[in-house]
Amino acid sequence: MTDEVFNANRREFLGASALLLSSVAVAASAGGPAAASTSAGVRQPAVIGYPNEKGVTIERVTYKARSMGTDIVANLFKPKGFDPANKYSTIVVTHPFGGVKEQTAGLYAQHLAEQGFVTLAYDASYQGESGGLPRLMEVPAQRLDDISCAIDYLQTQSFVDPGRIGSLGICAGGGYAMCNAQTESRVKAVATVSMFNLGEARREAMGNLTYEQRVERLRQAAQARSREATGGAPTLVPVVPESPAEFTDRTPDLYRQGYEYYVTERAKHPNSPNRYMLSSLPLQMAFFPFDQVETISPRPILMVVGEKADTKFWSDEVLAKAQAPKEMFVVPGATHMDMYDKPQFVTPAVEKLNGFFAQHLA
Repeated sequence: MTDEVFNANRREFLGASALLLSSVAVAASAGGPAAASTSAGVRQPAVIGYPNEKGVTIERVTYKARSMGTDIVANLFKPKGFDPANKYSTIVVTHPFGGVKEQTAGLYAQHLAEQGFVTLAYDASYQGESGGLPRLMEVPAQRLDDISCAIDYLQTQSFVDPGRIGSLGICAGGGYAMCNAQTESRVKAVATVSMFNLGEARREAMGNLTYEQRVERLRQAAQARSREATGGAPTLVPVVPESPAEFTDRTPDLYRQGYEYYVTERAKHPNSPNRYMLSSLPLQMAFFPFDQVETISPRPILMVVGEKADTKFWSDEVLAKAQAPKEMFVVPGATHMDMYDKPQFVTPAVEKLNGFFAQHLA
């Protein structure tokens, strides 16, 4: 892809996406951590839409977010025939912006556990079942440390080989996994699926945002934070459109399909309310996840991306900047959101991830 085409594709995607953050803000009160995977007294599955039929053991575990002192809640996946006397290669799986561990992160964690890995899918601090107030904050620095906290926990487990820990992130979780690996040397191999640069997306408001518009959004976020500091209700904004009625001819596939995934029964979860705190927007704008990606080398990088993903340019960017060993695996016919849960696209992705981690965590 030429630079001219690459930049044109980026502008088209980001420009079309700009409308999303302009959605009307929603005021809501902030409470404690969401109920433990329950809704109206009904226990939620550990993985939405994928039955556990291959002998994987799933355990709910908790450990501390070191810098916060709050609990992180995770699901630990152990393969069929798990023997606590053995040492296992282990993979930390980081969920997307707005997601929780029971959605696509859990799906990939379970698939990789079926291949013989121990895997851990966790809720980010401030989100899901994990602790942290106010709720639904998206704090990139804490998100990076959440990955390291997962590694801290895994290294306390006798069955985990501390020299064979990998990191996998999906969507914005991929950006976090890639950024964390730049300074977290305990990660021996890092992979992403549908990688998303949250910082750039917010700085451009997913579009060709003018400097004046960016400053205005920062002003709105500052006002929201001031209201919260003086006892006002937090201002929450949607992660993806609330209904097809909000779609326009410029709404990217990412957000059309994001609605289908997060808001409908396809993957809707009570702990994933399709909201984030507006006052955390400046923290997101200050996030530059790819600045030192070359420092991951000589540890290996794999990026899995859909052929039709309107976010593919971010994986292209990292591929160009990273040092060897590095690889991109393109799944034919898949969009960004197809890679979350559609079997015809997840299956080849898991096969590639299995080979990658089996080789580099051997």
